[in-house]
Amino acid sequence: MKHFTKLAALALMITPSIAHAEKLSLQEVSRYLNQLKSAKGAFTQINPDSTLSKGDFMIKRPGRMRFEYANPNPALVVASTGQIAVFDKKSTAGPQGFPIGQTPLGLILKKNVNLATSGMVLSHTEVGPTTKIMAQDPKHPKYGNIELVFTANPTELRQWVVTDQSGKKTTVVLGKLDRNARLSEDLFDIEQIAIDLGQKRGNDR
Repeated sequence: MKHFTKLAALALMITPSIAHAEKLSLQEVSRYLNQLKSAKGAFTQINPDSTLSKGDFMIKRPGRMRFEYANPNPALVVASTGQIAVFDKKSTAGPQGFPIGQTPLGLILKKNVNLATSGMVLSHTEVGPTTKIMAQDPKHPKYGNIELVFTANPTELRQWVVTDQSGKKTTVVLGKLDRNARLSEDLFDIEQIAIDLGQKRGNDR
């Protein structure tokens, strides 16, 4: 719990040297997300049970995301082709999968993000040096919501908090993103990853 408290405090002081920054507009944040084509960086995750996980994060918009968890966590999470696959690298059973569209992460992986869409943004606030935007799928609010945290000058995504359908919260704090990263399509090929891990593919079960 002590580690959780310390990380949460750090997350609230992402850029302590900046006492105040102008709130980013929904148009600016949408522009940033739409221009975020390829990036990678480290992440720290606060799980619903307050434990911590760390690893490397990759995004290739639209539609693709990858979380490589550091040992001893055996998980690998890949979003691609409309699906999210959760791998256990110690298992041979194959990944668990579900549609991206049924998770709040689908909102930032869309080809064209428009946070000004009616009913999408639940709150849009300025907290110290950060802009916080809580959003949901206006057609499917039952899928949960995502709170995105940005800093300005330049606009940068720093963390998000996903609240799932059951109300459980998962926080992801991002390190500095390398937006010049060249990411191979193989990193997001769910079927090939299953083969490489010696696991059964979905249609082999």
